[in-house]
Amino acid sequence: MAIFIDSDTKVVVQGITGRDGSFHTREMMTYGTRVVGGVTPGKGSQTFEGPSRSSVPIFNGMDEAVSETGANTSVIYVPPRFAAGAILEAAEAGIELIVAITEGVPVLDMARAHAFARDRGARVLGPNCPGLISPGRSKVGILPGQIVAEGPIGVVSRSGTLTYEAIFQLTNAGLGQTTCVGIGGDPLIGTNFIDCLKEFEADSETTAVVMIGEIGGTDEQEAAVYVKENMSKPVVGFIAGRTAPEGRQMGHAGAIISESSGTAEEKIKVFEENGIPVAERTADIVGLLGQASNPGP
Repeated sequence: MAIFIDSDTKVVVQGITGRDGSFHTREMMTYGTRVVGGVTPGKGSQTFEGPSRSSVPIFNGMDEAVSETGANTSVIYVPPRFAAGAILEAAEAGIELIVAITEGVPVLDMARAHAFARDRGARVLGPNCPGLISPGRSKVGILPGQIVAEGPIGVVSRSGTLTYEAIFQLTNAGLGQTTCVGIGGDPLIGTNFIDCLKEFEADSETTAVVMIGEIGGTDEQEAAVYVKENMSKPVVGFIAGRTAPEGRQMGHAGAIISESSGTAEEKIKVFEENGIPVAERTADIVGLLGQASNPGP
């Protein structure tokens, strides 16, 4: 099994004709993702040429795209000022999973978009995230397919680049993954650590989870308490930002430290108090997985 996406996932790409959209659509199609169409207003009735002479139709809007293709997932590669509108359109069209890659979406726009999507039963991943990949099944977003392998480890991360590094370390050690999820680093995201942990706990193929956090906010601390109270599977952690200079804004928009609640030291302390061993380096994650035990009931 996998979480959120699998080989039956049907994807529509919003912004398929843009530079990033077209590049990553071809990468997804090459990996084997079932990309069934794209949306670019004003370019309906055209086709998008993928790898190996494959092609998919382009539609003017999401209603038409979903009606014609039966898509259940969308991925968004549109400029920040249009991204929230693209989420609204996807949710209104009945899309179940909306993956928002776009960075720099205004926070107020996202507050409205998240509420709208929730009211319609749609899950939003992101914004400002690399997407997700279920090795051997599907990838939606920008995670590189060449570094993953099929296996029993779930990965959830706020950091895009560190996600890649952690996955690379796991794969090189022979530890494949069920699904790797980048939840994004913005202040308002649609899917958080706990959402992913719930799914990994319920997934029969996932035997352990790697959770990668970073400075700012309290999501990691809340997730650590959830792990202790609800997870039967081992969880190991990594916190980015240990060496961040005090008082300087760094990294993602969500990396905001309020007094001590968002520091790396405080997050590590809460992880360890709740039975989650924390790696000092991404290279140490593999070793910790070998030593980890069930933290919860």
